[in-house]
Amino acid sequence: MEDESVMAKGLVERIGSDDAILTHTPTGRSSVKQVSSILDHTTAIGQVLEMLVHPEHGVIRDISEIRAVGHRVLHGGPTFTQSVLINSEVKDAIRDCIPLGPLHNPANLMGILAAESNIPGVPQVAVFDTAFHQTMPKHAFLYPLPYVLYERHKVRRYGFHGTSHRYIARRAAEALNRPSKGLRLISCHLGNGASVAAIKDGKCIDTSMGLTPLEGLMMGTRSGDIDPAVVFYVMKHENLTIDEMDSLLNKHSGLLGVSGISGDMREIEAAVKSGDERAKVAFDIYEYRIRKYIGAYAVALDGVDAIVFTAGIGENSPFLRQRVCEGLGFLGVTIDPEKNNSRGKEVNITGEDSKVKVLVIPTNEELVIARDTLEIVSAANSGN
Repeated sequence: MEDESVMAKGLVERIGSDDAILTHTPTGRSSVKQVSSILDHTTAIGQVLEMLVHPEHGVIRDISEIRAVGHRVLHGGPTFTQSVLINSEVKDAIRDCIPLGPLHNPANLMGILAAESNIPGVPQVAVFDTAFHQTMPKHAFLYPLPYVLYERHKVRRYGFHGTSHRYIARRAAEALNRPSKGLRLISCHLGNGASVAAIKDGKCIDTSMGLTPLEGLMMGTRSGDIDPAVVFYVMKHENLTIDEMDSLLNKHSGLLGVSGISGDMREIEAAVKSGDERAKVAFDIYEYRIRKYIGAYAVALDGVDAIVFTAGIGENSPFLRQRVCEGLGFLGVTIDPEKNNSRGKEVNITGEDSKVKVLVIPTNEELVIARDTLEIVSAANSGN
């Protein structure tokens, strides 16, 4: 962590099968792929650890060199406003949040238990995707529903992609050579999942995702904001169950649902350029909704100093960035077309006469997790 360099990256796919794939990429060396039977997460983490100390492909000499493990956890509910050292109470709280994050929290917990099983006694830290947004004021996070639903069931806006938005808030201030205090940012995390955050003085004051990651922007396969009555109307006329409606909104809507082609923006852009009308409509809805949120958050922030694009689409689609910024003339936004013609790199694309800075910053959630883990474990070891 002295220079925050990456020693290795890895991925385990198809856990639960006889032909699971482990990919291990030591920095500066070729990737190694290993196909084997990996039936659970404990076995998967065990094989990852073996690869890290492998005599030919490893990057450390011994497992004892691993002093801490950081985990991304999707949903911390209202309980967690920052990253924490994991203990039995934290695991119970993550378990209690499963109804709020039914797809992610069980898997996050499996990762924690698998790491515990393989390297017992090594401290672990949970970094919550929702934590950064816990600074939102009540008027921003409460829904206009009977208040008793908030009291009984904690129904409120939580927001997601918090680790990414937090990284962007810090990195944008550094890139602009300005302190976080007084800086008004709109962070656009645009990937298969997408969200916008309004950030003032380094803290989130509003964000587009809500109780779940379904609210907000149009996404790859998620609908984003719709009239709630659409749910009842479609269920009645299509004779859908709750689970089927949930699947329709989360997995069959968004870019995929409108275009009928794909939830992948690269394929949508290619189809737009070839003249496909439905792809054009899907793209237009996508970028229009981003502009609407930027406009709303400029009001929430009482002005904006910088707009930041990040994540897979935000970092790699000059076409989308151009279209979004062309519609922000009322804010005095202009961009430099030549600088905008960039993919996957940090770049200031602000036009010469722009009143608002426009940045592209590749996100780095792993670095945020590593920093938090180091800080929390170091503090625990020193008795603070």
